[in-house]
Amino acid sequence: MRRLSPASITGLKVIIYLAAILPFLWLLLSINQGWFSADPAKDIQHFTGRMTLKFLLVTLLVTPVARYGKQPLLIRTRRLLGLWCFAWGTLHLLSYSFLELGINNIRLLGSELISRPYLTLGIICWILLLALACTSTLWAQRKMGAGWQKLHNLIYLIAILAPIHYLWSVKVLSPQPIIYATLAAIVLALRYKKFRQWLR
Repeated sequence: MRRLSPASITGLKVIIYLAAILPFLWLLLSINQGWFSADPAKDIQHFTGRMTLKFLLVTLLVTPVARYGKQPLLIRTRRLLGLWCFAWGTLHLLSYSFLELGINNIRLLGSELISRPYLTLGIICWILLLALACTSTLWAQRKMGAGWQKLHNLIYLIAILAPIHYLWSVKVLSPQPIIYATLAAIVLALRYKKFRQWLR
């Protein structure tokens, strides 16, 4: 298989930007046109949450695809994917905070995050994504040394907690959260060698 060139990686990054921005434009259009159900707040929350999960799963796929497909330059897309995952995760948090609780209920948000276990898992995921986003630069990587990799290994914890958060958040179990949980399990299974080394 022919290896990707730097120009191909640039093209992939353009596709990533489109894959992140076009759904946001569709979200705005759907809000404007009233395409959501009778509970648009829930629809928006689930849409932004699913987008976060999609970018999380694709971010985790980059390394195994690069390794098994012998495409080392593909790693250059991982940071961009991770940042968009954080951006959609932030939209997900904001949609819950403002649409569910109201813009003036910051204190209520704190109590909700503590009292509802699925929300606790969600905010843990967001805090970890924030830490990864803030340390995603080459400067942070050089500054932190070996600690950088240890911190960024927390993405595996996010990949476990985020699907549980989704499964726990739905009142009626539907195929979608199960599908995302299954995909997360498959993506994590691709890293079994790394996990086995940790256990040793």
